Amino acid sequence: MGCLRKKTLSFLFIFVSIYVHGTLLQEAVSAGQRKPFFERLRRLEEQFRRFQQVTLTHLQDIANNYNVCYNMDARFQNLAEENQATALAVNQSQAAIQGDVAHLKTWFRKSQRRSRKMDIRLQALDLSLNTKSRQWVEVEKEQKAQKEAIASLALSMTALQDALTSLTQQVHNQDARLAALEGRKQRASSSTAALGLTTAPAPNLAQRGSASLQLWRDSQASQPSPQHRSSPQDFTVRVQEMQKFQAPSSHQVAPPRTHQGPGNICSTGPVLIFPNTSTENVIFLSPGFLMPLRALSFCSWVRVATSHLGTLLSYATKDNDNKLVLHGRDSLVPGSIHFVIGDPVFRELSLQPLLDGQWHHICIIWTSMEGKYWLHIDRRTVATGSHFREGYEIPPGGSLVLGQEQDTMGGEFDSSEAFVGSISGLAIWDRALVPREVANLATGKEFPTGAILTLTNVTSVGGFVQTAKCTCLEQCP
Repeated sequence: MGCLRKKTLSFLFIFVSIYVHGTLLQEAVSAGQRKPFFERLRRLEEQFRRFQQVTLTHLQDIANNYNVCYNMDARFQNLAEENQATALAVNQSQAAIQGDVAHLKTWFRKSQRRSRKMDIRLQALDLSLNTKSRQWVEVEKEQKAQKEAIASLALSMTALQDALTSLTQQVHNQDARLAALEGRKQRASSSTAALGLTTAPAPNLAQRGSASLQLWRDSQASQPSPQHRSSPQDFTVRVQEMQKFQAPSSHQVAPPRTHQGPGNICSTGPVLIFPNTSTENVIFLSPGFLMPLRALSFCSWVRVATSHLGTLLSYATKDNDNKLVLHGRDSLVPGSIHFVIGDPVFRELSLQPLLDGQWHHICIIWTSMEGKYWLHIDRRTVATGSHFREGYEIPPGGSLVLGQEQDTMGGEFDSSEAFVGSISGLAIWDRALVPREVANLATGKEFPTGAILTLTNVTSVGGFVQTAKCTCLEQCP
């Protein structure tokens, strides 16, 4: 409708211009009486041309406006379609960006966990290197002390050989004196026989001296002569042989005692056997911790079948995959395990006696009061400390597994951290057991009350884990 109105107005404007032109012509005729006719006509033509140009300009503007109005709907439709396409592209870009951001967040969390584990491994390697460095320093000190002792013994041996040479000269002189005494005695005896006197037999000093000399000579025959002294290498070998049979002195450390076994270990319940390092060998316990823990006691019979300790227990939550871990791996010092409460804080415990392939009873106890912890092996307290996670609470609602270390809740296991061996009689308390309770538990006299988790809470056995029922642990394969 707007375009139709503009078209009508354009025609009206043309008619008006013609009418005005006619009117101007009439006025020009009437005015000819006052001015020259041609001059007025020229001016009127110029005015008409200007008016015509203005009219044409207006008509072109009207035509352009008409064309714009005619194509306006199509342009609006195109703009609407372009707007919809742009909105769709923006939505797709936002979805892709959100997916990339979620992937980056997941990758960042994994990188943080791997970084923490790498830090723990580096700390363990640093500790191992420091320990080995101290051991090398001690070995060097011992070797230096041995060299000094050998040099001192060599000097003593030289002095002893010189003394033996002097003693040999003195014995030869004594032999000459005894021979002179024996000659005097024989002459005295012959004189007495010539006089016809008899005397009681007296001790033969010469014979006793000869016998003593003969004993000394026999002892000297077994020793090397001065001109055939032992070389330093032979002397070192003899000193080492003497040290093998030397009794240990009071300042030497006695060798560690071998564990003879706790005797008959019976009525401990089922035995769980982890045969290899497969990441599928895992046991899930449910329910986990239902309440926050400010104290903890973990006790179990354990038999290790490898040269290092694997992961006995792992408790992970959504916030932290190492809330509670008894974690070992093949890169740690043999016989050591990391007792972790709230990663990255941990204590390294030595369980070296467990590597003899026999059954051992262990109890690891912790309380948030002053952060105290204890390690019991076969009823004996072998390690203790304080200020470990003082005032901390282990949160509930996590995933609790045996035999593997979790990198996420219930998954991402590592074969180098897997446990290989057997477990029996496992139990967890939400309090700190006293030494008498630990001793009674290890000897089978009494099971402490109030256990919150045992092997009866096993809900899933994965991989090649086997379950055996043995009257006594010594009978299990």
